[in-house]
Amino acid sequence: MEDTRKRVKNLKLSYRKQPQKELLIAMPNPCPDREYEEEIITSEFTSLCPLNPGQPDYATLMIKYVPGRAILELKSLKFYLASFRMVETFYEEATNRILDDLVEAIRPRRMEIVADWNMRGGMDTRVTVSYHGK
Repeated sequence: MEDTRKRVKNLKLSYRKQPQKELLIAMPNPCPDREYEEEIITSEFTSLCPLNPGQPDYATLMIKYVPGRAILELKSLKFYLASFRMVETFYEEATNRILDDLVEAIRPRRMEIVADWNMRGGMDTRVTVSYHGK
């Protein structure tokens, strides 16, 4: 646990052209034998539009998962999501990438991500992706 605390304390975010999944930190699930659901919501997700470089896209993300042996450390999740700030990506690509990276990091029993993208061109877009453990 001390190693995890040190890793969290030493997290550094630098903006790059690719998301930084190496920022994600998995922590031991304190109740691995119980099935419970965790829901994390953030309205501060930002990436860049690949068709209009330099124009930001904003989304509210809802991450809902049933942990397996690990849970997401929230500061590392915040930094990981912030690492998309300079990434040119389509809505669908970003949402699916987040799911893939989070599943790889913690191997949940189940996970769903709903990304509500802010209106652009008079249309709201919602992308929902899910993972059902193997």
